[in-house]
Amino acid sequence: MSPRERWLAVLQRRKPDRVPMDYWATAEATRKLLRHLGCADERAMCDRLHIDLPVTVSPRYAGPPIPDDADEFGCRYRDVDYGTGSYRECTHHPLAGYSSVAEIARNYRWPSPDWYDTSVIPGQLAGLERFPVRGGGSEPFLTYKSLRGDEQAFVDLVENPEVAHYILGRLFDLAYENTRRIFETIPGKVMISYVAEDMGGQEDLMISPAQIREFLLPGMRRMIGLVHGAGSYVFHHNDGAVRRIIPDMIEAGIDALNPVQWRCPGMEREALKRDFGDKVVFHGGVDNQQTLPFGTADDVRREVADNLRILGSGGGYILAPCHNIQAVSPVENVVALYETGLELGRNPA
Repeated sequence: MSPRERWLAVLQRRKPDRVPMDYWATAEATRKLLRHLGCADERAMCDRLHIDLPVTVSPRYAGPPIPDDADEFGCRYRDVDYGTGSYRECTHHPLAGYSSVAEIARNYRWPSPDWYDTSVIPGQLAGLERFPVRGGGSEPFLTYKSLRGDEQAFVDLVENPEVAHYILGRLFDLAYENTRRIFETIPGKVMISYVAEDMGGQEDLMISPAQIREFLLPGMRRMIGLVHGAGSYVFHHNDGAVRRIIPDMIEAGIDALNPVQWRCPGMEREALKRDFGDKVVFHGGVDNQQTLPFGTADDVRREVADNLRILGSGGGYILAPCHNIQAVSPVENVVALYETGLELGRNPA
């Protein structure tokens, strides 16, 4: 099977030739792996490790000029070094100083869907037709936190619900139209769309189920309807201990759940597979907080085998790390992940 056929088989609950494998990593971790394997680029690396990496398509920004340290929302960023690499952290929140919808509407210019040029998207697929295609989607609360600041964003859900509804509504509207235009540009080619939101922390949800149902689920359902209407599948990313909200997400229509951080309370693999395995495809499951960075290659092999045995039982599993592999992870562990997945993935228990 091609990588596209392999992913599609799992999403359609058919048996693939082997369990598909995906790759998520920081740029620093990828550079280490490229050097270790002697590969020229990420695609060559994925071919070497038999990784079924999707092609991500996106429009080209064609709106008003923006500074190098900013985005089209007016948020500003700086690189924060953490020793083995850096992350881009938001340092200016353009909506932080407003206290009402009227103030925001009067003083802030929202990005327009016309600022994004989708004509470049067909060219992004040239020569990559054998791979699954990912495009469009939404993750509005992530942008909301940059617009208002992390603390204020959570406070808004309690003290300023009208502001939260207004901002999230504008962000969902923009994501919906941008996604619709992507589907229109390459009809029938997008396989998965990333309808995401980070709702969980290490121990429990960061947002109450009631708040999720009020502020996020209506917009997510609209996005899910758009994706399904285009014949595509909904890939739902939701970090951490999110067990309490999984039934709501499945009811809303998600097709795949990522990243399955099974060390978090309530995210035990056996229970997830038992309770939801016939309703959703699992993606991820290889721990990148303990096993990949601090375990041995044998620890990684055992964990991959466990994931294939538990999450892959009867199908419905795509092997991948739990979010981005960090540069601190030994390259030998990363190679062990994919070598074991290739070896054991043809006949999961």
